[in-house]
Amino acid sequence: MAVDHEAETEARERAGRRDEAVRAAVEQGLLGPDAAVVGLLDAIGIRESATALRTAFEAVLAPGTPVLHAFAVKASPLVPVVRLLHEEGIGAEVASPGELALARAAGVPAGRTVLDSPAKTPAELREALALGVAVNADNPQELDRLDALVRSAPTRSPLGIRVNPQIGGGSIGSTSTATETSKFGVALRDEGAREWVVEAYARRPWLTRLHAHTGSQGIPLELLARGAAETYALAEEINARVGRRQIDTLDIGGGLPVNFAGEATAPTYARYARLLAERAPGLCAGRYGLVTEFGRSLLAKHGTVVARVEYAKRSGGRRIAVTHAGVQVATRTVYAPGAWPLRIAAYDAEGRPKSGPEVVQDVAGPACFSGDLLAEGRALPELAQGDHAAALDTGAYYFGHHYAYNSLARPGIYGFAPDGTGGIAFATVREPQTIAEVVAESGGAHASALTTLRAPESR
Repeated sequence: MAVDHEAETEARERAGRRDEAVRAAVEQGLLGPDAAVVGLLDAIGIRESATALRTAFEAVLAPGTPVLHAFAVKASPLVPVVRLLHEEGIGAEVASPGELALARAAGVPAGRTVLDSPAKTPAELREALALGVAVNADNPQELDRLDALVRSAPTRSPLGIRVNPQIGGGSIGSTSTATETSKFGVALRDEGAREWVVEAYARRPWLTRLHAHTGSQGIPLELLARGAAETYALAEEINARVGRRQIDTLDIGGGLPVNFAGEATAPTYARYARLLAERAPGLCAGRYGLVTEFGRSLLAKHGTVVARVEYAKRSGGRRIAVTHAGVQVATRTVYAPGAWPLRIAAYDAEGRPKSGPEVVQDVAGPACFSGDLLAEGRALPELAQGDHAAALDTGAYYFGHHYAYNSLARPGIYGFAPDGTGGIAFATVREPQTIAEVVAESGGAHASALTTLRAPESR
């Protein structure tokens, strides 16, 4: 009961900070006629998530166990976010040259960075090994490339292989990475694959890590824990075969799902860590170092997209609030609403929570196609022209991943925290994109490029 009370208190405080931030964003002009949509990040909440992650695993791991919690940068590719998490003791898991550059710009040391990607180029691998970034090889061909690089130059990079335990998927296929035909890792249940992995380690004493990631949103905790347990069992098998403790670190990925249906944080890191200790006690016994790669669960609850209601109309008897937030900031929700529903909160023109009778209405975005809806047939206090609609739990995979439909500009993103005097202080995370920048990104400097290309004249 104490845990439930603590969670309820945390959720209530988080909602209170969000309401104050929306009101302050309107008062301070971050949200208004010239800024119809913004992203807000709760810096206090992000810090609390980082603390909860570290504390949960400290409670179940043997004292002195080396642990690297590496934030999956794809969840929010924003340098200030990565920097804040680095300050809170969280490293970086990157999956592209761009994400590696973001982590470096945020000040994350190479020794606290992990490179995972199913399509690493020779240049990417060479850069990672020169920096000392950890690398998990996705497949035999990539391991061949690592062979050549390791022979050509010494490296400080911890190296391992990513495996796919093929234990099944969750409720969302696109985020299930341990299915029979997943594109990730070496498929352990394919004929001869497990033996190949064991032999690969036996022939390469510099392979010291083993990596598996079961999936993320829609994956039940039991399946996540089973994936970690199977990774541990494979490491034990490999070390027994080579006759020494060659694998010294297990990377179990991330994947803790997020509760998008309500305010509470569920499941918690503490619950998952306890389940790992029950299902794979050897994993927590101190024989192996541990790497995790959480992303969505660190940030989702601490971000809000807020948009002004430009028009309120009716069609076929349905109320429709037309806002400035749609597919450009909530791409997954718009194209797959059944898998990625979002809670919507209603605020008035001054940024105060709206009350009153709930009415069924659509909350639509600005893009020119009929499916651009943040919510369809949702019961909310009626949104009127000039009000604001807030898409909640959007701190990960939303405003950090702009989709430039209709050449809609990227919104500004602002972190917030109480200022100590009863107000809210904001810090710019990303400036709003200007129309001039939209034109520049769309080839504005090369306007005549195609007009110069013509078919050769016949002779």
